Amino acid sequence: MGKRKTRKWQIPVAVLMASGGLVGCATSVHGQNNTANNAGGSASVLAHAASNAGGSVTITYPSPPGISSLDPSQWAAQILVDQGTILEGLYGYNQQNQIVPKIASGYSLSKDGLTWTIYLRKDARWSNGDPVTAQDFYYAWMRQLNPSNSQAQLWASVLNNVKNAYQYHSGAVPASQVGIKVVNNYELQITTTTPHYILGELAVSGSMPLDPKIVDAHPTDWYLPQNFVGDGPYIVKSFTPNGTITLVPNPKYVGHPGEVNHGNAKVINLVPGTTVAVEDFMAGKLDVALVGSSSDFQYIKTHNLSKELHTAPDYSIEYLEWDHSAISSPYYNPKVRQAIAMAVQRQPIVQDVLNNMGGVTNKFATPGWPAEKYETGLPENVAQAKKLLAEAGYPNGKGLPVLYLYAPVPDVNQQGVPVAEAISQELQQNLGIQTKIIQENQTNYSALVWEGPLKGIQPGFVVAAGAVNWFEPANMDIQASQGIYFPGDYGWTPQQVQHVLPWYNTPYDPTSVQKYGNPQNANTGVSWNDWIPLQKEVEKDIPIIEKWTKEQPAQWRAILSPPGSPSLQQQWNSIVAQWKSAKTASAKHGAYVLAWEFVAPESATTTLGGTNTGALDLQVYWDTQESAQEREWRMWQAYEQNSMKSSQAAVWAGKLVTSLMQQGWVIPLYYNQTYYLERSTVTGAQPNPWAWGNFYQFQYLSTK
Repeated sequence: MGKRKTRKWQIPVAVLMASGGLVGCATSVHGQNNTANNAGGSASVLAHAASNAGGSVTITYPSPPGISSLDPSQWAAQILVDQGTILEGLYGYNQQNQIVPKIASGYSLSKDGLTWTIYLRKDARWSNGDPVTAQDFYYAWMRQLNPSNSQAQLWASVLNNVKNAYQYHSGAVPASQVGIKVVNNYELQITTTTPHYILGELAVSGSMPLDPKIVDAHPTDWYLPQNFVGDGPYIVKSFTPNGTITLVPNPKYVGHPGEVNHGNAKVINLVPGTTVAVEDFMAGKLDVALVGSSSDFQYIKTHNLSKELHTAPDYSIEYLEWDHSAISSPYYNPKVRQAIAMAVQRQPIVQDVLNNMGGVTNKFATPGWPAEKYETGLPENVAQAKKLLAEAGYPNGKGLPVLYLYAPVPDVNQQGVPVAEAISQELQQNLGIQTKIIQENQTNYSALVWEGPLKGIQPGFVVAAGAVNWFEPANMDIQASQGIYFPGDYGWTPQQVQHVLPWYNTPYDPTSVQKYGNPQNANTGVSWNDWIPLQKEVEKDIPIIEKWTKEQPAQWRAILSPPGSPSLQQQWNSIVAQWKSAKTASAKHGAYVLAWEFVAPESATTTLGGTNTGALDLQVYWDTQESAQEREWRMWQAYEQNSMKSSQAAVWAGKLVTSLMQQGWVIPLYYNQTYYLERSTVTGAQPNPWAWGNFYQFQYLSTK
């Protein structure tokens, strides 16, 4: 069983249509559409971006974390540059954030919904004149999947749903069993594990192609200007890691017929974002700037900038997320969490903290979101909240320990701490609950929001942001269900959380190391005797997992164990075969490490707070120890993620999110809106409607 992992930073998003498509439109405050065209800009280029007569535009990208690489296989800020601007995929986004064909000319889908045949245009070219072919996509994708590429973010691409992709990446099956096939130069077949809508994922940075001869010649620095070859509308002229990136038009770019493929900007300077973007805009240092805080928003209103101010939809939800603490406390009582949810008053937060740069909601939905009509959040009701708290045995908060509120530092989210302060004040006034606010840096905050339990976390909530990574039905719950990806999150008892805590906070689970041997010892696994404990565990675990899987509803069973996929026993046999064929002690140890991680929990190759949820021991614990409620959540989540239409996914997302909200594991507060400044001589700026926020699709920038 695989894990569908999502990530989020902070998004604006497109408008979703309940008919099953995601459609968006970034509009001006004054009702003007930002458009670009295919016409060329002025022939002269001026060095200073704020003087637009030369067709130059300066615009920001997120900093931190900055852009240290342009490798599309890594989920970092470079995705905003990679997908569509300097690299172009089979599908991409138009100016309304709709998925449209780019390198693809079309597709066909098999009757079982598993095999997508993508047809490529024959006129697409790399910037060196080479044709863009199906082999270029195959090369880029298999490069990520290579078992030696432990840093590849497979979830951030179409590979997340490709048949046997994770199995090959883990070394459990050979490359020949991966569901990617080059039919000919201009025809590519993608077979998914289960029926899954993939066009949105084909627009994601991890699905971009690479020119094999360039990357093979320069494997670690192919993206530097002296080596760079791209197939997008722009190419890299200069690149300073975590500094300015200068882009110029790709002379070989043709573009998809019938689509607006680029604007007329002759030079695009991408610069690290600052905390004084509005001041930089007014000083002529930026041509386009995000409005990052309510104070900036107020400043704009009072300084004659209304003509330059624009807004775009933002479908991210700010919410309180249970922080996965392993410490037993009254906050594990659902009545206490429900009381907290009902005592939060949202309008003062939106009005006073956000300066009305968002909207009140008690659902994981913004107006018009397809799942909205299927969600029922807890209402604001202070009187009922007081009653619930008293029923739980804590009248007026007496007897309750301090409630911890974890918030991102201002560099990560300027509103995080002010929101936490407002929540703190309301809980004190309405329920008598004392709180303590802890500010977390980017790394720790990300682990709290998107990973499993962490050591040292006190009972409470994270001021979190739920978002949509990209266009697909699986994102219909706006990441409300993050806590279901790992055992030990929502719904688990403190005792269970304590049991699983080492799985997330040590490179290799200490109990498993004692039982199976130490995979960090280079001499372990060279002898077959070292494998015997693992072999015995495989023989015990697999029957338990298979029995549990057979007991699940047919629809879920088909997702858990897709027809045609290698069985757990076959995957184990493949790893053993690697060991048997290994010629060196180092290779035998490498196979042993794969075997160890196939069986036992580890976080050595995952992020802080993460673990390999596919490990046999972990699956056995998960399947046999979870409650009926947790099992139902997992099933609903699987149905949502494997829907072929957003309208279908909305139903399952509604059931799942409603249950989580009703039990107080997640407490939605408000939805965001994106505001930005755009100089009157510039058009085509496109706030990023998916994860990371900021801007993307820079290729549409134009100057007047």
